[in-house]
Amino acid sequence: MIRMILHGCMGRMGKMIADIVAGDGEVQIVCGVDINTGEAPFPVVSSIDKVSEAADVVVDFGNAAAVDGVVTWCEHNRVPLVECTTGLSDETLAHIREASASVAMFKSANMSLGINIISKILKENAAKLTEAGYDVEIVEKHHRNKLDAPSGTALALADAVNSGLEEKKDYVYDRSNRRQVRPDSEIGISAIRGGSIVGDHDVIFAGHDEVITFSHSAYSRAVFAKGAIEAAKFVAGKGAGMYDMSCVVG
Repeated sequence: MIRMILHGCMGRMGKMIADIVAGDGEVQIVCGVDINTGEAPFPVVSSIDKVSEAADVVVDFGNAAAVDGVVTWCEHNRVPLVECTTGLSDETLAHIREASASVAMFKSANMSLGINIISKILKENAAKLTEAGYDVEIVEKHHRNKLDAPSGTALALADAVNSGLEEKKDYVYDRSNRRQVRPDSEIGISAIRGGSIVGDHDVIFAGHDEVITFSHSAYSRAVFAKGAIEAAKFVAGKGAGMYDMSCVVG
């Protein structure tokens, strides 16, 4: 049985993970962490520094401001971390990479299996399409309460395209202040915020008389919760290093 600490356990994603784990015979939540403590089928403390239970993995869906503390705790206690929080600063991302020298760190911009399969397809085919003259645009849509824009997933998809190209493209988020023909050297990334959209991402390859679109729509946050649990199963017991969903997808 894999023993999990769930950081951010009282949030929307934390509660969803707890519900799914309750029916999973391979994982057990031994402690939850949330500044808003409440009733749960496991002990809940207000800070990860107050956790006394032994664990095999930490899954973090908490606030971005708390991530550095979680990383430090995992580093000191040699407990692998599945970091699912988005909107992290460059400094925090660097901290995660540094910690991976001593403990397993699992970080993906999106925990969905589908998004990560699309990323793999983009890496393998972006060069062929751009060499054939296709322009690349990315459009992402999320609910009105999402704080960061563009989404981490949109940026990860752009990175997937760029990773397959010899000549990297620039990311452009706003064209309102210029009047010029679209250059070949850019990937346009647009963000839409409204309603209760869980998460839609379109990677558009627009060519002459032809458009190819790779689309992913999440109809429930359960897809991210399930991915996080699979990541926890994968990384528990792993040695130091950086891991992501491409390791799970294969």
